[in-house]
Amino acid sequence: MKKSLLSAVALTAMVAFGGSAWAEVVIAVGAPLTGPNAAFGAQIQKGAEQAAKDINAAGGINGEQIKIVLGDDVSDPKQGISVANKFVADGVKFVVGHFNSGVSIPASEVYAENGILEITPAATNPVFTERGLWNTFRTCGRDDQQGGIAGKYLADHFKDAKIAIIHDKTPYGQGLADETKKAANAAGVTEVMYEGVNVGDKDFSALISKMKEAGVSIIYWGGLHTEAGLIIRQAADQGLKA
Repeated sequence: MKKSLLSAVALTAMVAFGGSAWAEVVIAVGAPLTGPNAAFGAQIQKGAEQAAKDINAAGGINGEQIKIVLGDDVSDPKQGISVANKFVADGVKFVVGHFNSGVSIPASEVYAENGILEITPAATNPVFTERGLWNTFRTCGRDDQQGGIAGKYLADHFKDAKIAIIHDKTPYGQGLADETKKAANAAGVTEVMYEGVNVGDKDFSALISKMKEAGVSIIYWGGLHTEAGLIIRQAADQGLKA
C-alpha cells in the first residue's frame, strides 16, 4: 500500500509539476488532524511525510524537493471546503486527502474548478470517483466492494441470525451500510433492523433496547470507531448479547 501510494504521488506530481522551475514541489495534505478522527489524520500525514522523505532522498521530482503543507478539516465538510480554498489560495496543485467521503466529495469540486489533483487514501464512497471529475483518484477500495463482501459474509455465516445494520448517516457510513444491505438482501438475507444514528451521539440506550426487543444477535456497523465503541459498551451494559 505504501509503495502504491508513493508511486501514485510521484507520478501525479511529475505530471502536475513536470515543466516547473520551482525550487520545491508543494503537496498538500487535507485530513482531520484534530477532533475524533485525528488518529486517522495522523496516519495520512505521516504516510505523506514519509513518502516525501523517500522521494526527496532519491533526488526529488525532476531534481526538485517535495514540501508538505497541512490542512486540518476536522472531518467536517464545511471546514473541508475552507481547507480546499486555502490550498487554492496557496497555489497548491496536488492534494493527498481527504479522509472522510463527506469531506472529500465537496472539497474535490473546489479542486476541480481550480486545476488541483486530488488522491484520497481513505474516501470509499463511489460518488467520489463516479461524477466524471478529471481530478479525483483513490488508493483504497470502494463501499460497493466492501459492502458486497460484508453482505456475502453475513449471508454465508449468519443466514438464520437476526441482523441489525446500523450506520452513522454519513456518506461513508450509510453508503457502506446500504451496499452491505443490498448484497445481503440479494443473497436471501433480510435484516430485522436498519437504523441510522447521529455522529456525536453519546446515549444509544433507545437503539439498544430496540435491538433487544427485535432479538438481534448480529450487528453490522457502518461508521467510525467513536460511536461504535459507545454502542458496544452500552450494549454490554444493557445485556444485549450480540
